[in-house]
Amino acid sequence: GVAPEAWPRVAMEASELWVGFVGAGRMAGGLVRGLLQAGKVPASNILASAPSDKNLDAWRELGCRTTHCNLEVVHRSTLVFLATKPHILPGVLEEIRPAVGSHHIVVSLVAGVTIQTLQRLLPPWTKVLRIMPNLPCVVQAGAMVFSRGTNAGDEEAALLKSLLSSCGLCEEVPESYIDIHTGLSGSGVAYVYLFAEALAEGAVKMGMPGALASRIAAQTLLGAAKMLLETGEHPAKLRGDVCTPGGTTIYALHQLEKGALRATVMDAVEAATNRACDMAKD
Repeated sequence: GVAPEAWPRVAMEASELWVGFVGAGRMAGGLVRGLLQAGKVPASNILASAPSDKNLDAWRELGCRTTHCNLEVVHRSTLVFLATKPHILPGVLEEIRPAVGSHHIVVSLVAGVTIQTLQRLLPPWTKVLRIMPNLPCVVQAGAMVFSRGTNAGDEEAALLKSLLSSCGLCEEVPESYIDIHTGLSGSGVAYVYLFAEALAEGAVKMGMPGALASRIAAQTLLGAAKMLLETGEHPAKLRGDVCTPGGTTIYALHQLEKGALRATVMDAVEAATNRACDMAKD
């Protein structure tokens, strides 16, 4: 084969950026939709691989190119996202390893696989980053954190951040925070859905139609979150602002405190974080 050094250097301008996805599941699909809707990368510059056509059909509808060959993705991309299931990843890395050059940037979305493991299974010069997205990336309201490996410098981190910012909040963190992010945000969207469902059911119980109650509950969550982000206030301050003495809100909050809402949610984040840590050890 041609030595990696002799391969053409690909310019870092987005229009010139060739992006590959090894694995084409829900999380990868969410990221690619964010990139496309923000106009960061043209669909024709994106190539995705998966073993069957089941997931790839959706990518073709978006205008992306698809293949069943992981090596082809690496050969034809500069920025390669690894988005396989954790147990499949070691085999995939072994397969693509010979094709990874020093011009590649390899970004893993795979839960529970450390940067150390990625660097061990790829050539020593590989520029590796690890990101943990969450499902709302699909609607450009994701929360993502990423960490860089030994060879990934400021240029690679800046490129990744500028691309992913189109999918939502994107923060660089120490790798040890990634499991916490999984418990807080990756799994956390499910806690919010449960809360939204309960809010709407409370309104249904009081006589409001379900579909209307669900829409209002969702908008309530969206508005509350937007205020937190845009004011930068502590949640307790904003909560206090809503409570008039002797008013409706404080009566409701008393019930939530009796039900130990806060302690239960803290336990949930802890349980999911611990599970993420355990999965990384397997």
